[in-house]
Amino acid sequence: MKHSEKQGRSLRILTYNVHRWLGTDRQISPGRIAEVIASCDPDVVALQEVRVGRVRAGEIDQAAAVASTLGMDLHFQPTIRILGEQYGIAVLSRHSSRLIRSERLPTQSAKPSFEKRSALWVAVEVDGQTIQVVNAHLSLRSGERRTQAAALVGPDWMGHPDCADPAVLLGDFNAPPYSRSYRMLANRLRDAQLSNSHGEPQPTFHTRAPVLRLDHVFVTKSIEVLDAGPVRNRLTRIASDHFPLLAELRVRKRAKASIEGHAREGELL
Repeated sequence: MKHSEKQGRSLRILTYNVHRWLGTDRQISPGRIAEVIASCDPDVVALQEVRVGRVRAGEIDQAAAVASTLGMDLHFQPTIRILGEQYGIAVLSRHSSRLIRSERLPTQSAKPSFEKRSALWVAVEVDGQTIQVVNAHLSLRSGERRTQAAALVGPDWMGHPDCADPAVLLGDFNAPPYSRSYRMLANRLRDAQLSNSHGEPQPTFHTRAPVLRLDHVFVTKSIEVLDAGPVRNRLTRIASDHFPLLAELRVRKRAKASIEGHAREGELL
């Protein structure tokens, strides 16, 4: 088999907690977030803490405006509804895409929660190859976060037969690498920053003093990581409290339709 038959085109995928469009300068600016995203030139974007609504009367919806500016399709899952506005997670794609699943993740609280932690699964078509993309934003509480991480690698999400390799799980997991919830994910999928040959993994939070690696991109076996790391520049330091995490991936064209090794010890690798 020729090398060209084994390799597909590169895919740029971005995860970004946009902090309700609120920058560290206390300015609400969806346009500035759109500028950050455009500068990264991604094919697919996973956003967390997305505010849906209007900054001023007569303006169009903020999330829709960002997607329109970027020329991307928008899929949105609300996690908070308050005073006629919604906040949540989103997937944007410049390629043909379709929504597969959009649901809340498990909670350990018997009381109604202010923020309904959720995941959003979108299938993206790139050069005849279907790539499964799951965006998630997990709880700040460690026990609940572990429950949600277990759900993500379980049969409803990454372990679902339709979430076949090649697949990407990404988002703000509120889980540094030493946490149990991170290890639960990393034991089943590959952390793109660890597969990056260009240096040590870098923290993504806080933009004023980055010390925590909370945002992650995880990939399945057929995906090669060409590069992965936070995007740090003057604009990203003020646009949000998280740095965007950009991964350049390559999907082998002849990836199997089912997850290789799925029947072997339940591994997603």
